[in-house]
Amino acid sequence: MICRVAIEPFLRSIAMCSALLFAVQVQAETLRFPGNASLQHQFVSVDSFDMPIGIWEDGSLPVEHLEGRLTQQAWRIDAQALTTLQILRPLREQLLNDRYRIIFECQTEACGGYDFRFGTETLSPPEMQINIGDFRFLAARRYSEDGPEYLSLFVSRTARAGFVQVTHIGPAETEEEPLASASAPVLTTAATQGSLQQQLDSFGHAVLADLSFETGSSQLSVGPFESLQALADYLTLFPERRIALVGHTDASGSLEANIALSKRRAASALERLVSEYGARRSQLDAQGMGYLSPIATNLTQEGRDQNRRVEAIIISTSE
Repeated sequence: MICRVAIEPFLRSIAMCSALLFAVQVQAETLRFPGNASLQHQFVSVDSFDMPIGIWEDGSLPVEHLEGRLTQQAWRIDAQALTTLQILRPLREQLLNDRYRIIFECQTEACGGYDFRFGTETLSPPEMQINIGDFRFLAARRYSEDGPEYLSLFVSRTARAGFVQVTHIGPAETEEEPLASASAPVLTTAATQGSLQQQLDSFGHAVLADLSFETGSSQLSVGPFESLQALADYLTLFPERRIALVGHTDASGSLEANIALSKRRAASALERLVSEYGARRSQLDAQGMGYLSPIATNLTQEGRDQNRRVEAIIISTSE
């Protein structure tokens, strides 16, 4: 009995210390971006920020005017064909686990589209790139002993990368703590994990997303290009299959000129496949669609960059 009386206070002390340690860890917890993310820009100041808390409607955007220690960061996640939901979902879960409560969330047109995007304070490109046709926004709040803290996420993507703007504002008197780090597992898409072969087998087509064309040009850069190597390997593995390389442009210029340009781009990729990657010419064809099949808006530079692309499409097989 004496031993029990002596031990119980000791156990309670351990439990209290553990609880205090856990509280400190929770308080110091940061957003964990995937390992293939990199911090592009950071701004820290005692300042004000108008955080959207509703959709753009009837010519106005409802905001909450906040003042305090303002931290803004732009993060880039290097991975092809990410969706904004894939990027946002794990970050949202981290916020909820860190005692934040979501006060507003929306996606693209449901946010108010163009008006919402340009009615919201954002960092400038190239550090933060926002595809006007595909973005998500989230605003959250939590309360601490020092007062309320607010955090928003503005998520968008291009064909080659995802982008996230993090805005945090809290009491000006509190000490600055690390806001985010790139310490979570690498983020890739199912298509990326499944390889170009699985994209072709599952969907019948795949974007050769690492090819690059400047406006008005049909010339590929020096390379090497992983997508062309993967496509050459695919053609070797399936000699009975034929692939059409279909070029696409942005909407700069006339349709006739863009169809011709897009076909030259496809032909340029075809020649590179044959000359440098050993593909059989008889398995390949080159065509052009001009600007008739966009995958993003032509109203922004980011969208135009995505639309300048070459796709591989299965056109025949003996199976």
